Amino acid sequence: MADVMKFEEVKGLDGATIDAKVSEAKRDLFKLKMEKATSGLEKPHQIKVIKKNIAKLLTAKSLAK
Repeated sequence: MADVMKFEEVKGLDGATIDAKVSEAKRDLFKLKMEKATSGLEKPHQIKVIKKNIAKLLTAKSLAK
């Protein structure tokens, strides 16, 4: 599903791309949380991975300003 992103990969992206990736990651996070609540997750660590990816994306966006 989601792999850990390196900050070096994120640093070179423009604002629109970062916004698109953040909204996609938030959508994935929502799906995982719903799946966890209903049936349980096979890979529960994916929630942490997605949260960290969102944080890296938002940090890169704020530093680019």
